[in-house]
Amino acid sequence: MKFAFLLAALVATSAPAAVDMAAAAAQAQTCFACHGPNGISQMPEVPSLAGQPDGFLQWQLVFFRNGTRKSPIMTSMAAMLKDDDIRGLAAFFAKQPPPRADTTAASDAALLSAGRQLAQANRCAACHQADFSGTQATARLAAQREDYLLKALREFKAGTRSGGGLAAMADVVYPLADGDLRALAHFLARQPS
Repeated sequence: MKFAFLLAALVATSAPAAVDMAAAAAQAQTCFACHGPNGISQMPEVPSLAGQPDGFLQWQLVFFRNGTRKSPIMTSMAAMLKDDDIRGLAAFFAKQPPPRADTTAASDAALLSAGRQLAQANRCAACHQADFSGTQATARLAAQREDYLLKALREFKAGTRSGGGLAAMADVVYPLADGDLRALAHFLARQPS
């Protein structure tokens, strides 16, 4: 396990050669099948990758590649990636414009208010930034798919999600009821990117 984290640290912190963005864009075409064109997901419970922080994307791909984070599809896809592939894909998706909050979707004022209060009370901005755009190894939450956010929050609460941020996320979501998780997901999905 120590070796996996050392390898992950090496991937995320070593001074790589310049990323070949054309090659990364070509390789990213495979990702579009699930994560949507240019990384904006149209598939239920599949995250948008566009605009996610480069470091966050690199870490998640390493976690999938080494089996720390589990997903039948992502584990098999990431197993084939070399370090330069991970750097390239992360750089490509980080440079894509993030999704826009869906202002046409029905919004529940009570859920928005409850979600805002929960985000403040649980200091979500301390790690995810005041605008929820993420930073370094922390995910962008603003305008992410609501169904995916709820799925991720439930996985953190259940202890079935592995990868980065485990201790902090478990501490935050464990005491929350499912209705609270729904309110947080509703609020975050409607934040402007």
